[in-house]
Amino acid sequence: MTVSWYAMRSKPNKEEFLAAQLQAHGLEVFFPLLHVKPVNPRARKFRPYFPNYLFVHVDLETVNISDLNWMPGASGVVSFGGEPASVPDLLIAALKKQIERHNTLLREQQSNFQRGDVVVIEAGPFAGYEAVFDTHLSGQERVRVLLSLLQRRQMPMEIESRHIRRVKRS
Repeated sequence: MTVSWYAMRSKPNKEEFLAAQLQAHGLEVFFPLLHVKPVNPRARKFRPYFPNYLFVHVDLETVNISDLNWMPGASGVVSFGGEPASVPDLLIAALKKQIERHNTLLREQQSNFQRGDVVVIEAGPFAGYEAVFDTHLSGQERVRVLLSLLQRRQMPMEIESRHIRRVKRS
């Protein structure tokens, strides 16, 4: 066999511990984490993309599979018919790219808008309307904008941050 990626199942909420154990044994580990904006500011800022799973890059001819299956925090290597199932390198590369894209987009969304910025709503019933950015809201990437409707009264409206973009003024 050659060096391949394998999916490992961890015990509940032990992904980080298992990743540290594998790395301590000199193995390459891919533990995909998504950056999230939690409701509670003290909550974890990263969540596993695949809860209870991570990937290890190993040659099963040099590393005994029972060492992986019985490692502290592990529930075992994902197998089918008693054979460990390898994960294609292209899939791991695509996952890394997708995770990085998501995390970069979230960082940009969080720092992209300042209070008072003029934005355009791009989706929903108010698509095409201009509004004024007010604030980021806790939770699922939502923001509050102030929409000028009747008699120039600014109405607060909560929408997803991905549905607005800053107006570029010359």
